[in-house]
Amino acid sequence: MAEHTHGHAGSAPALPPGTSGTKMIVTLGSIGLVCGVLIVGAFQVTLSAITRNKATLLQESILAVVPNATHSRTFVEHDGVLSPDADAAAPGERYYAAYDAGGTLMGVAVEAQGQGFADAVKLIYGYSPQRHAIVGFKVLESHETPGLGTKIESDPGFRANFDSLQVVPTADFSGVEHSVELAKHGKKEHPWQVEAITGATISSRAVARMLKTSTDAAVPIIAKNLEVLKGGAQ
Repeated sequence: MAEHTHGHAGSAPALPPGTSGTKMIVTLGSIGLVCGVLIVGAFQVTLSAITRNKATLLQESILAVVPNATHSRTFVEHDGVLSPDADAAAPGERYYAAYDAGGTLMGVAVEAQGQGFADAVKLIYGYSPQRHAIVGFKVLESHETPGLGTKIESDPGFRANFDSLQVVPTADFSGVEHSVELAKHGKKEHPWQVEAITGATISSRAVARMLKTSTDAAVPIIAKNLEVLKGGAQ
């Protein structure tokens, strides 16, 4: 007589003796909790490192766009008035006053950002209140198309625009005499114009637009607060 079998094919295996569904759920929950704690801890460590790296990059960039500067101090703007920034989390636009080793104000670095050809572009520029001109420029973040939009970072002719790009405040500090504007390649006629890169006009226009928007607001504030900035060397 054929032997009878019990159970059904494909059914779940029986739990080991002494094991219950509740115990398994508790075990899995504990593992999940430990993994969550580890992930949060790793995130906190990574975030701290990222924050430090960004601060280091910013400081290096400030000194790169303001010639002959050795150190800087952050000021925050409220209603057109600049004050030393004692609280890094305080709201307001940041202005980075850069000084030489003797404490003389060499320029002010300002961040600007806007939409490029492919994605957002973030940059920093140095402004000399003595020369009434942008005297340095650096891209902080960009995802522009390689070989086209990235020329704003690498093209020597384009970067030469920012050796001395004129932005003069009006006498009453209400604005600027001439806003930054874009000129076609080979057609630059005025010291406040940015000469476009051949084949990367959209990215060139984006940079010029960002600088126009930023300097229209920032240069009058720098001019009005010049004595405060000069006296802020640490």
